[in-house]
Amino acid sequence: MSAPILDPAALARSIKDWGRELGFQQVGISGLDLAEHEAHLQRWLEAGYHGEMDYMAAHGSKRSRPDELVPGTLRVISLRMDYLPGDTRMTQRLAEPEKAYVSRYALGRDYHKLIRKRLQQLAERIQAEIGPLGFRAFVDSAPVLEKAVAQQAGLGWIGKNTLLLNRKAGSWFFLGELFVDIELPVDDPHEREHCGKCSACLVACPTGAFVGERMLDARRCISYLTIELKGPIPLELRSLIGNRVFGCDDCQIVCPWNRFARPTEQSDFAPRHSLDNAGLSELFGWSEEEFLSRTEGSPLRRAGYERWLRNLAVGLGNAPSTIPVLEALRSRLEHPSELVREHVRWALRQHGESVAP
Repeated sequence: MSAPILDPAALARSIKDWGRELGFQQVGISGLDLAEHEAHLQRWLEAGYHGEMDYMAAHGSKRSRPDELVPGTLRVISLRMDYLPGDTRMTQRLAEPEKAYVSRYALGRDYHKLIRKRLQQLAERIQAEIGPLGFRAFVDSAPVLEKAVAQQAGLGWIGKNTLLLNRKAGSWFFLGELFVDIELPVDDPHEREHCGKCSACLVACPTGAFVGERMLDARRCISYLTIELKGPIPLELRSLIGNRVFGCDDCQIVCPWNRFARPTEQSDFAPRHSLDNAGLSELFGWSEEEFLSRTEGSPLRRAGYERWLRNLAVGLGNAPSTIPVLEALRSRLEHPSELVREHVRWALRQHGESVAP
């Protein structure tokens, strides 16, 4: 454990200033009591709503007890960074069935490296001020209840769509955490929620994945289906996915609080390879080499080439029966992957073509 700090309150203020200098829009400090959120997680897991995401059930209580995950932890510094590029015409793209819709967090470079580097820089700045510091930086990369921590640190409340909401910034931001072994004054938790009677997000979900307020059945969530699910997408959900080929933003698009979201200042999050305006047929034509080249340093890599084609085949099955759409699908009928072939056959049948099962 580090030596006592002479003025913890002054250090906490400095940490928040340094965080903003590093590009974070808000910084908060929380204690370690996440008991209420731990109980919610347990109910969610027991209902099986995590699907194939076995990692959500792994690690025992470490996910909700920071000092078990990193022994010696006394405080968690929680930070948020806006990621939404300027006008990416989300509603317009969703209304253009031949275009591919990619979740807006995934249009640019992978956020993990950028934010982890900034967290490391913040830790080094603290060390320069006080001497030896025990710390670990996390960015959506370890068993951490990041939204719960952020709520405890005063960064916002967990909305009905299960996302962290902020009155001044909506929900278009990434979260990162710095576990530290120093005692700092904690911020007041965001106790009040400001969703009121609004249920826009619950109604807007294309696949009806919300089983209640703040309770998501991931097995029906398009983000889960297009990113986490390794096998075939359930038949009854394919036509509901529309042109969403990697993730889904519908519950954020309709959230009234996102009127207050501000465009990101990070150029790394700007769209690459015109992914905010690309046609399904064009992306379906990428070879594996092109996919690997154009998704280098991108969150899209998480799906992998095979599932990328699977998702695009579903999108093409939901698109109008145009020549480019049909030709793109026929070109993959003999693809080496049965997962891809099966979704291509389904898509062609959607267009009235008789294809063997």
